[in-house]
Amino acid sequence: MANKLEITLTKSVIGAKPAQRKIVEALGLRKTNQTVEQADNAAIRGMLNKVAHLVTVKEN
Repeated sequence: MANKLEITLTKSVIGAKPAQRKIVEALGLRKTNQTVEQADNAAIRGMLNKVAHLVTVKEN
């Protein structure tokens, strides 16, 4: 596994469930097409599984 993940919000959270909105916010994403870098660990991977349809992930 990589040390860091680049996570980009590719779809809007307007139609998303409240729990998914909170996950996106907890990942540090606010706007569409914003990219953040997070550590690659089990907690982040679990969050990404819940919002996989809203984000794209690139391993560094």
